[in-house]
Amino acid sequence: MTIRIKIANQQDVVPIEWAKFRELGQKVLGGEGVTRARVTLAFVDNPTIHRLNKQFLQHDEPTDVLSFPLSGPGARELEGDVVIGVEVAKEQSAERGHEVEAELALYAIHGLLHLCGHDDREEEARRVMRERESRYLRECGFPDVSESERGQ
Repeated sequence: MTIRIKIANQQDVVPIEWAKFRELGQKVLGGEGVTRARVTLAFVDNPTIHRLNKQFLQHDEPTDVLSFPLSGPGARELEGDVVIGVEVAKEQSAERGHEVEAELALYAIHGLLHLCGHDDREEEARRVMRERESRYLRECGFPDVSESERGQ
């Protein structure tokens, strides 16, 4: 089993504990049955995630997390990037009354689940995704901040 999680910290708003997020990535991907992966968790500022959100989803605003699968279905190795909006996490965590690191963990888990093929467009799929987010937050030692999910 080879799951490689690369951390790209392209912001200076919130300090990132690289080892903790690498471990989180390995736990989520392993828990989803992935045995081979190369994934980057990129922590970025508002201008960066705003630009990517506009470029790829035509949404003209910053967002919480974007997932970019780089390997196709049935590939031997899962490859992808998860881009996490740190300033959005800081704002949301303050609004929702918990630590920013828990919000960042939620976004990372959410993005990783998307890379694994989960979707949250339909109500039942969204419920399943929330259950997984809750489980992985707890397993990784974070409070379950998924319940009061950000407006979805």
